Amino acid sequence: QVVYGVVGLKTHAKMLLVSRREGRSIRRYVHLSTGNYNPRTAKLYTDISHITCDIKITQDVENVFNLLANQSKIPRLQKLMIAPFNLQRSMIDKVAKVAQAAQAGVASRIILKMNSLTDEKLMQALVDAGQAGVQIDLIVRGACMLPAQRKGVTDNIRVRSIIGRFLEHSRVFYFEAGDVQELYLSSADWMSRNMTRRVELAWPVVDPVLRRRIIDECLLAYLYDTRNAWTLEADGQYH
Repeated sequence: QVVYGVVGLKTHAKMLLVSRREGRSIRRYVHLSTGNYNPRTAKLYTDISHITCDIKITQDVENVFNLLANQSKIPRLQKLMIAPFNLQRSMIDKVAKVAQAAQAGVASRIILKMNSLTDEKLMQALVDAGQAGVQIDLIVRGACMLPAQRKGVTDNIRVRSIIGRFLEHSRVFYFEAGDVQELYLSSADWMSRNMTRRVELAWPVVDPVLRRRIIDECLLAYLYDTRNAWTLEADGQYH
């Protein structure tokens, strides 16, 4: 039995690379998922599957597989972000850019959906962005260590938890600064273990139809839910 991976790191990324001969050339297809390739949990959780033949993404995934199989030095990725190498830093940078836009008077918004939020550096970036004027909505199903609606500290940050019949499991990150809108899917929650001790992936969704569907079904639907949502109050209690 051969085990692939980086010693000391749990491989938590979910990716599948298919190389297919089409005529005289080889074309690559990639499947990326926010959740496990597991027949048991697939019956209990809802996740997002993303299939693409984007050349840059397929090349990135091939490089990640080479890293896991050969312990080779990973080259600079074109579209993917990977933990523990640059995912945390990239997310902090994106939050900071939205904060800079808010300080310049540009309408700014951050919406994040995940299962847990406990990483100190990422939480501090969100606090700083909220204080800069960014409107932040966090949809965190489980553990959330970021206090919401604290006067003078997190006035612009709202946190809600929804546990529906299908145990929502997807990780979706949305950043808006004026006309610039970015949407990412990921295998990683914003926890220190995911950012520093696991191999995780995050990738962009650029197709306008797919992006609109994800925003409508996986973000806005949760923000407007009035039946299953638990809201985190300033006193640390959920109502």
